[in-house]
Amino acid sequence: MAHSEILLPPHAPPEYADRQTLWNAVEKAEPHPQAQLAYSFDIALQNEFSLEENIALARQFLSEQFVSRGMICDFSVHLPDKEDGGIANPHFHVMCPIRPLKENGKWDAKQHRVYVLDENGNRIRDEAGNYVFNAVPTTDWGRPETLEEWRKAWADLCNTRFAEKGLLCRIDHRSYERQGIKQLPTIHEGPAVRQMEARGIRTDKGDLNRWIRATNSMLRSIKQKISGLMAWLTEAKEKLQAAQSPDLAQALSSYYSVRNAGAYSQKAKVGNLKRYTEDFAFLESKGIFTIDQLHEFVSAMNSKVFDLNDSTKAKAAQMKKLKDLIRLAEDYTRLKPIVDAIPAKGGFGKKQEKYKAEHDSEIRQFYAVKRKLDNAGLPGKKLTPKQRDILYDLIREKALAWAVAWADEKEIDKTDILSARMKAMQLAIDGLSPKPDFALIDGNRDRGRTSAITAPHRCLVKGDSLSASIAAASILAKVSRDRYMTEAAAQYPAYGFDRHKGYGTRLHYQLLREHGPSPIHRRTFLKNL
Repeated sequence: MAHSEILLPPHAPPEYADRQTLWNAVEKAEPHPQAQLAYSFDIALQNEFSLEENIALARQFLSEQFVSRGMICDFSVHLPDKEDGGIANPHFHVMCPIRPLKENGKWDAKQHRVYVLDENGNRIRDEAGNYVFNAVPTTDWGRPETLEEWRKAWADLCNTRFAEKGLLCRIDHRSYERQGIKQLPTIHEGPAVRQMEARGIRTDKGDLNRWIRATNSMLRSIKQKISGLMAWLTEAKEKLQAAQSPDLAQALSSYYSVRNAGAYSQKAKVGNLKRYTEDFAFLESKGIFTIDQLHEFVSAMNSKVFDLNDSTKAKAAQMKKLKDLIRLAEDYTRLKPIVDAIPAKGGFGKKQEKYKAEHDSEIRQFYAVKRKLDNAGLPGKKLTPKQRDILYDLIREKALAWAVAWADEKEIDKTDILSARMKAMQLAIDGLSPKPDFALIDGNRDRGRTSAITAPHRCLVKGDSLSASIAAASILAKVSRDRYMTEAAAQYPAYGFDRHKGYGTRLHYQLLREHGPSPIHRRTFLKNL
């Protein structure tokens, strides 16, 4: 930490300039133990400014935008070590109490009640007989519009300093999308991820950002090529006045001859010759021999680049969303046993209250994770086919070990579907390397009439909602089976396997009645006809 300071509005008690006194007072003013105490902001400083200039800039910004509104600002400037070959990342953290101060220096309310009234101006009651009201914040500090105003003010202040110093660089508070820049934004990694990456440990966030940077670099390179070609086309068309579309090889040769005439060294001339050879070979490979053909090709490519950018951006967002879902599933699995272990309420309930107090953070995190999962459509069959395909590749790439095993229709007819299922599970377990110490089985059955799971294991009812590994396994199984059904549809097109995926749907039974069973239908399935 390079600097730390507390900025107070005029009506704040002077003793709040002491950090310990301030935050003890903030906590004491909150009646609820789980109340949110402060707003927190992380703001990037500029490498073009000195430490003293950055501190002064931060102080000016907070005084003008925050303290002037009556806010207390506790801010600290950090100068983290940059990685080898990396860029310095100076920044400052700001914490502001949510509860405002009255003019007398006492803490005010964070919000007030606005009662809902009927058409006659009378308060409305709910079913329990209580008056219905809306909780309205007493300040605008938490509004998105205010945050947008602050972001713009910081960008304007930095840009003003850049201009004063004669620097051409500028920053913009808007996203790439709002600026109209066709570029994918990287995601925030945080100190823990950066430390792991610095030690050579690859992380999901690090991998995603590396992919985003590589994709942005590729798109920039393509756009530069297109811009160069368009500039050359403009110049060539101005100089060539032939009635017909001119020969491209001749035009290209003329263009580089002009460049060589102005070249300042033999090395530059050799470079021009090399670029001419590469450009001519490329154009010949695409069957482009006239300027008009080249113009059509470049225009089409330019359109494709923008389409590719939009598609890549959507896929990056989808990958991030799916990785977040996997992380939520892992958190759910880790926290579920803690919630399940809450003692039943008996007597005076002191045992339960003590347990909840000891595990308050984990219990609250569990229900937050559960709400997100309930609204996310995870896992397995609730995912769309496209989401399952993306997760299928991701799981196979990231999993420590994975295996898919099958039991065919002959095996099922020979035994029964549950026994065949258990046999396939054991084959999948045997196919894992390294070998697992323990297996989780989705459902409440671990044996059929003729086969059973022999590895150490535990059955979990609705396991794909409780375990990340079961959820991942269900996706591998579902995608593998669906792809097999798609192949079967090509081999036996009359049965529509690509449409019903082998399940006992009305369409499936209808096609069976029309065409009879195929070689891959199990005979026990036909009993349902």
